[in-house]
Amino acid sequence: MSTSNLSTVDGPDRLCVSEHAQCVPCRVLHLRQLPADISEQEVLALALPFGRVSKLITLKTKNQAFLEMASEEAAVTMVNYYTSATPTIRNQPIFIQYSTHRELKTDNLTNQRAQVALQAISAAAVHSGSMALGGEGRGLNLGQSPVLRIIVENLFYPVTLEVLQQIFSKFGSVLKIITFTRNNQFQALLQFSDAVHAHHAKTSLDGQNIYNGCCMLRIDYSKLSALNVKYNNDKSRDFTRADLPTGELEPAVAFGTSSWHSVYGDVQRVKILFNKKENALVQMSDATQAQLAMSHLNGQRLHGNVIRVTLSKHPVVQLPRGGAGQEEQALTQDFSGSTLHRFKKPGSKNFNNIFPPSATLHLSNIPSSISEEVLKDLFSSGGFTVKAFKFFQKDRKMALMQLASVEEAIEALIALHDRQLDHNQHLRVSFSKSTI
Repeated sequence: MSTSNLSTVDGPDRLCVSEHAQCVPCRVLHLRQLPADISEQEVLALALPFGRVSKLITLKTKNQAFLEMASEEAAVTMVNYYTSATPTIRNQPIFIQYSTHRELKTDNLTNQRAQVALQAISAAAVHSGSMALGGEGRGLNLGQSPVLRIIVENLFYPVTLEVLQQIFSKFGSVLKIITFTRNNQFQALLQFSDAVHAHHAKTSLDGQNIYNGCCMLRIDYSKLSALNVKYNNDKSRDFTRADLPTGELEPAVAFGTSSWHSVYGDVQRVKILFNKKENALVQMSDATQAQLAMSHLNGQRLHGNVIRVTLSKHPVVQLPRGGAGQEEQALTQDFSGSTLHRFKKPGSKNFNNIFPPSATLHLSNIPSSISEEVLKDLFSSGGFTVKAFKFFQKDRKMALMQLASVEEAIEALIALHDRQLDHNQHLRVSFSKSTI
């Protein structure tokens, strides 16, 4: 049933209560500092995870509301929870406390009808699959898990275990987190101390972006009732156990083709496997860069082959020993001192321009002496088909170039990034999210 018929007690509508002198735990809760245009549904969303709501009165001109829970137990649970995790509506903190009113009554027929509608809404929500709550605030049904499954879509910026812990801990105590990649998507399993916290986090964060315009959270309940974390490292963490070993961190990424300087991190070392030269190990600066490279590059095509990228069991790429043969030594290179590293400088603007491979390339550091025709000829002479070209209107040092395919764009980036154009100026090439 729609809540549009719920009215507020304001102005001539008066709140009739039987009061006790003391403010002690009771079924009636007082909510303050609500948004001016608060809806009844938003207020209910704060309370329904804890049990049935018997009555609701909003005082919109005062940015306040009164909730009467069906049991004192539900009210106490709700207050205790929000004492440790401040609730928010549209990023605005809400203050909740016990009311001095022991019971809510209304002397207005409109509000009596509103309470009937409220009870129907509350009952429907409490018994729905999305709420999965027991009646009278007794807690959650066994079918709802305190473990959430999280998928991050449009992964343009790294999402670390620490980022997830910071975001989700606002809704309750986070016990364990496991991160992994499945179906080329960054995913995580996150366990709260109880299912009420998990429910509140899911309803608040599902469909929200971590960063502006990207890294969208898709959240559902896991079939697991608890997580088994073996290691405390960049991929998994048990916040209740500081004694767990770190295990093997894996900044190395295995590529099914020859290496190239990644736009997703700074390549430190590359080793082409001696007996399987179609495979290589690529060591990035850290595990986050390895994860980012894997999520964007796995499944892309290069020189007619599909790149398969997985995390390696090797924590680092070992340099050849002194007695290694000449061919074996030639298959391993150390790029730790390379001038092509894009992310060595903290706060570099390159961190804001990480996009999936696309047919449109972003060109920068273009000397003023270089014309459009020179740039087109540079790419055409390399065997690439230029479909479109456009200088930036406000900054001629940058341009967009569209090639025939994503595969061509990848090959062009490998071939022409850092190409010297004029004296000491070198072309910078990256993927663009824009089109021409």
